[in-house]
Amino acid sequence: MTEAEPTNTADPAKPRERYGLEVLAVLGVSLGMSGIYALLSFIRTQVTIPGGFANAQVTVIQQTVTAHQWLDLLDALADVLHGVLPAFLAIVLLMRTPAGPGLGIGLNRLRSIDPIYGIGFFALIGIPGLALVYLGHKLGFNAQINAVDFPDVWYRVPVLLLDAAQNGLLEEIVVVGFLLTRLRQMGWSNSRAIMAESTLRGSYHLYQGYGGFAGNFVMGLIFGYWFQRTRRVIPLVIAHFLLDGASFVGYIYLKPHISWL
Repeated sequence: MTEAEPTNTADPAKPRERYGLEVLAVLGVSLGMSGIYALLSFIRTQVTIPGGFANAQVTVIQQTVTAHQWLDLLDALADVLHGVLPAFLAIVLLMRTPAGPGLGIGLNRLRSIDPIYGIGFFALIGIPGLALVYLGHKLGFNAQINAVDFPDVWYRVPVLLLDAAQNGLLEEIVVVGFLLTRLRQMGWSNSRAIMAESTLRGSYHLYQGYGGFAGNFVMGLIFGYWFQRTRRVIPLVIAHFLLDGASFVGYIYLKPHISWL
């Protein structure tokens, strides 16, 4: 008679503990670290630049172009891929323990009304956002934002649109879809989860100044509230793509004509 093999009687990790570790891991390789770097940039601006953000300039997208443009394009595409991967990680984790149809964030199908919602959010956020940029420029509570520093090459607009799509996928899937889903599964109340999500969204825009934080905090409140009631992230991805696409492409064509951009 052979001796029975020992049985592993250790209990698996409790779901809430596992979800918390997943949140830390995903944010640790993506927007959580972006928030830390943005906070450090915020402090550095206040400490090292006389007048603070009133005299500071920041560039959102900066692309170098050399004599080997095909290599420059591959670098830009690799940056886009790198930015999307944390969203892919979040989706993989949601696949392991989905919170409902479409992983609990509405990725099962694109509804015909989703683009309409996306355009609506684009207008709701974009128009006040322009006003905030103008006020920030006049009152000095925001840095002078140079949205794009990208030489005029044939692939400039396509890459800027890909960057906008990457931002939409990364931020809305990770910060709204994944984070709010996991916080709910961890027992957080809706209001507490929205405050955390909105603070995170504002934090990684702190490098732009007080207005960058405030505007994105409010955007987080609106997007988070809507998601908690619909469990659909696709319209938010569309809205974010439109916001950033209009900001990036619009900037390069309107900047020569509008002084406060």
